[in-house]
Amino acid sequence: MKKMNRRIAGLMILCVLLVAQGVQAQSKVGTTAAQFLGISVGAQAAAMGDAFVASKEGVSTIYWNPGAFAASGRSELMFANTNWLVGTKFRWFGFMLNLDGTNAVGVSLTNLNYGEEDVTTVLAPDGTGERWTAQDIALALSYSRRLTDRFSMGGSIKYVSQTLWNESASTIAFDLGLLFETGFNDMRLGMSFSNFGGDMTMDGRDLLQRVDIDPANSGSNKTLVGKLKTDAWPIPLFFRVGVAMDVIKSNDVIFTLAADAVRPNDNVEYVNVGGELGWNKLIRGGYRSLFKTAAEEGLTLGAGVRYQFEGIATMEVNYAYSKFGVFGNLNTIAMAVSF
Repeated sequence: MKKMNRRIAGLMILCVLLVAQGVQAQSKVGTTAAQFLGISVGAQAAAMGDAFVASKEGVSTIYWNPGAFAASGRSELMFANTNWLVGTKFRWFGFMLNLDGTNAVGVSLTNLNYGEEDVTTVLAPDGTGERWTAQDIALALSYSRRLTDRFSMGGSIKYVSQTLWNESASTIAFDLGLLFETGFNDMRLGMSFSNFGGDMTMDGRDLLQRVDIDPANSGSNKTLVGKLKTDAWPIPLFFRVGVAMDVIKSNDVIFTLAADAVRPNDNVEYVNVGGELGWNKLIRGGYRSLFKTAAEEGLTLGAGVRYQFEGIATMEVNYAYSKFGVFGNLNTIAMAVSF
């Protein structure tokens, strides 16, 4: 067993080094659909600069590393809200149930709501009386299992959908995660693959158009209905490896440092770093997108408070502040109840 644990630790450390070595090695900025799948989930992770793949704290690990939430040893319910860019709202709901200390299941719902606006046309620039809406949704079912007292793994299957007024696109995607606890100062190594799935293609009634297939000749049927073709786009794929360690750990105070290396399929590689000082109150800070050229994201800060109802449950409220360059600042609030 010890030999296997050493092999697992060595493999995960090697992956961290390989991804970190690849930072700035490529410039492969491209385009993918469902960009909301890369938005930070939870105020705790956001305040720590998204350096969260090696964490086992809280239900938001379903998003960051589905192999980790069985290691938390508890059940938890959380709701988070982020005032996202240009007036949009990003919301996340998650619930994990610890079945027996070894197995855990979870469910989560991600929603990015763009609001609604008046429908305008060339002939009706002030509005047609209709309102158009747009939103993105991901619904995930997750399972995590502790294989040993130090090693756990898990995965998620999720339905991803994007809707823009009368058009929509959807696909199925999978996540996979691993967590290894080294036993040295509670050092943890995490790895996750997110959003293995099919391409997304927009479809809907607005793509139906009347077509005259031979406009040069008279007598053709001008009422034939054709359908505009839209391209298929992949969804954002993330490979994350990270390390977290409790530098200071006592009965009253815990100080944790964490770092993640991230390799997406639609951008350059980058590194996130963060830390947390915890007792009944929690103070956090971090920095996103190190080594990423022309990054808008950067400094993150946050705080939280935890209150325990003796013998019943623990309630936690967290807040995160994130700088986002020319887009302004983001604010995230999350409430969680664990039992």
